[in-house]
Amino acid sequence: MIAVVTYYLSQHPSIVAFRWSHSQSWGSTWSFLVTSIALYLTISSFIHLFLCLLVRRGRPVSLGPIPALHSLVMSIVSAVIFAGILLSAAAEIKETRWFWRRSKTPFQWLLCFPLGTRPSGRVFFWSYIFYLSRFLHMFRTIFSIFRTRKLTFFHLFNNSILTIMSFLWLEFSQSFQVLAILFTTLIYAAVYGYRFWTAIGLRSACFPFVLNCQILLLGCNVVCHIGVLMLHFMKGGCNGIGAWVLNSVLNGLILFLFLKFYVESRRKIGNGNQTAVLGEIGNDKDL
Repeated sequence: MIAVVTYYLSQHPSIVAFRWSHSQSWGSTWSFLVTSIALYLTISSFIHLFLCLLVRRGRPVSLGPIPALHSLVMSIVSAVIFAGILLSAAAEIKETRWFWRRSKTPFQWLLCFPLGTRPSGRVFFWSYIFYLSRFLHMFRTIFSIFRTRKLTFFHLFNNSILTIMSFLWLEFSQSFQVLAILFTTLIYAAVYGYRFWTAIGLRSACFPFVLNCQILLLGCNVVCHIGVLMLHFMKGGCNGIGAWVLNSVLNGLILFLFLKFYVESRRKIGNGNQTAVLGEIGNDKDL
């Protein structure tokens, strides 16, 4: 069973022979990226405006089991991507370590690709699947608009920026992406699994589970970005460092917005609005 799973997640010919190409990979062009994000922003804004004009103010719109099914699918997809890129990274390290073992350890390779790395092979296949999964995440914004009747800037900005970053990982063979995908998909598998758990009526956690996961993920990203910067100057350079700089700036903006929201929520809790704030944390400012 383990051998079968390993084959289909890291040794299948389609995975081993993968190559990021504008002519062969669906959704791999800049025009597709810009168009899809513009469409996401437009559709989200239109639905919000439509509900504000035609539906009674403050009344949520029921979507039935659709959000729960979406959470279940996203949890499974994230778990598969996590397992796939973990097995693929182990296989790549085993097969190519002879090329870089004198200058890097396996952990350093996960943070800092050697100069000249091309977007092909196992880990970039799963990076591509992760990029495509970002479009499934966008449905969370639609569900949130129907449920809360609010369109938050954080939702739009977070989903758009993370989609752009995952595109840059592939386009420029950016260092750090393997660990970023591992951390992100592990957190997503837990968060979406928790959402499915609560959506079917089971007991929720006694603490803000999604918020804590967001803090953990952002903390891991900050530590890894520092590691990439150190290795770039100490080990002769990391591949895709220009895209990494842009990635760091965008991550910094997300971190700033999240910390701003967190400080405001703590202030509201201090003023006695704990129930409303915890509801907002669970619904609007999640992953």
